[in-house]
Amino acid sequence: MLKTFKMGGVHPAENKLSAGKAIEKLPLPKTVSIPVAQHIGAPATVVVKRGDEVKVGTIIAQSSGFVSTNIHSSVSGKVKKIDDVMDSSGYKKKAVIIDVAGDEWEQGIDTSDTLIKETHLDAKEINAKVLAAGIVGLGGATFPTHVKLSPPPGMTAEVLLINGVECEPYLTSDHRLMLEKGAEIIVGTKLLMKSLGVNKAVIGIENNKPDAIARMKELTANEPEISVQPLKVKYPQGGEKQLIKAVTGKEVPSGALPIAVGAVVNNVGTAFAVYEAVMKNKPLVERVVTVTGKSVKEPSNLMVRIGTPVTDLVEAAGGMPEDTGKVISGGPMMGRAVTTLEVPVTKGTSGILLIRDDEAKRNELEPCIRCGKCVNVCPMGLEPYLLMTMSEKKLWERSEDRHVMDCIECGSCSFTCPSNRPLLDYIRLGKGTVGKLIRARKSQN
Repeated sequence: MLKTFKMGGVHPAENKLSAGKAIEKLPLPKTVSIPVAQHIGAPATVVVKRGDEVKVGTIIAQSSGFVSTNIHSSVSGKVKKIDDVMDSSGYKKKAVIIDVAGDEWEQGIDTSDTLIKETHLDAKEINAKVLAAGIVGLGGATFPTHVKLSPPPGMTAEVLLINGVECEPYLTSDHRLMLEKGAEIIVGTKLLMKSLGVNKAVIGIENNKPDAIARMKELTANEPEISVQPLKVKYPQGGEKQLIKAVTGKEVPSGALPIAVGAVVNNVGTAFAVYEAVMKNKPLVERVVTVTGKSVKEPSNLMVRIGTPVTDLVEAAGGMPEDTGKVISGGPMMGRAVTTLEVPVTKGTSGILLIRDDEAKRNELEPCIRCGKCVNVCPMGLEPYLLMTMSEKKLWERSEDRHVMDCIECGSCSFTCPSNRPLLDYIRLGKGTVGKLIRARKSQN
């Protein structure tokens, strides 16, 4: 039986143009720019200086707190400088810029494809390796994985959910990982289960990936503690809280984390990265990125070193189409337009989408007609039209009272609005401002 969440949701055109394209390794760039803030939480502290020689896997920035994580060099070469570079957020952030020379890896990192299934490590040792390797959520949220594996006092994990939904249109990197690295994902799932101390895991996959469902079911046939749950195709099925509701029937309370209902969610890409960290001693220095678009010559799934400029990915997919109107980091629903192709790939870069000019233009904004469509499709039960108005009028306290922080930024409201109102843009502004006010309030207590 296909499961799904009940509240809200939409069904945009899927456009999975690269689903049939196997993962290919992108050639090394000439230079990488590796930001030290590639995760939710405190930026890492730079521990290298100009002129230092580094190898693949060398720590270049150290975790600066519990909610922070290590950053490693993705290439071998020499540190050119430490400078501010533009990233996909549109802001300049501190980065370590490295000129590439060869491809020499740190000693002890296993770069072979040999599958390793068994480990003698206990839960604490697994978590320590995850922290050391700089693993974060690769579904886009980039929450440090070691934090998820350390439930707060009084809270206990009961089930691990592995997110293979990939509901964002166009993106296929998780789909290809399940097909090509499924065995490694299963080992990674077992490591996460051991770290959390749970004896049940569910892999959720949308029903538009029958080959991935079949592959993961085949791999778990003799794994009674791990099951595969096909899910109805409905956006944003891959949202953490929506996935938990669909699979377990439990609803995460407003303002709470999944652990409040005994659930921990990790993306399939994260499970693969955990496998490589624990079994191969390999830090997170590369990831799969989908490069796609209706006019792109060669829609692709590329294994890319962190810090590689986006322009290299576009060239590998056949170059920039003449009718490109916008380049998006991520998917069309939750992604953000980039101002330059020189922005680097980061741990959270799941896709690069080249949107045609005729689809990239925003239609003329019209007054809200109070149709209620944005309310009907909101998977969090919010009132997007009202939250936008509050942001416009800078009514931050009222926005907080109306649970603006519960917004998962899925974009369903903007997608369905007949008046072309930039609901998500204003709600993001509201979330950012209210978040700052909440942090300031906590720091005074």
